[in-house]
Amino acid sequence: MNAKKQEMQHVELVIGRVLQVGVYISALVILLGIGLWLFKNGSGYSGALPTRITPIFHGVLAFKPYAVLMFGIFLLILTPVLRVIVSIYAFAKEGDRLYVVITTIVLVILIIGMAIGYRG
Repeated sequence: MNAKKQEMQHVELVIGRVLQVGVYISALVILLGIGLWLFKNGSGYSGALPTRITPIFHGVLAFKPYAVLMFGIFLLILTPVLRVIVSIYAFAKEGDRLYVVITTIVLVILIIGMAIGYRG
């Protein structure tokens, strides 16, 4: 087996590992949030629940159950985005410019969609 093929197999394994680790970590964070919710008997907020990233991060630091749950969901959403980034690297290493361009466009669309969702 040549070196380039071995490297591509390694990159494919890395892509798979990124997805696995991302799902496992987000699931653990979500389970932690559920456990905190049950232990603290509520969301940790008396009024409106935070929907923006900064207040959610502050809530995570204060171990507020709702914020921890939302952070777990954020990590779950971030997982395929990281996969796209690793794919761009893999296609670049492979020398496949067309797929680098296409995958970069997909990444830009994901970022624009997240930005619109954040503002909306």
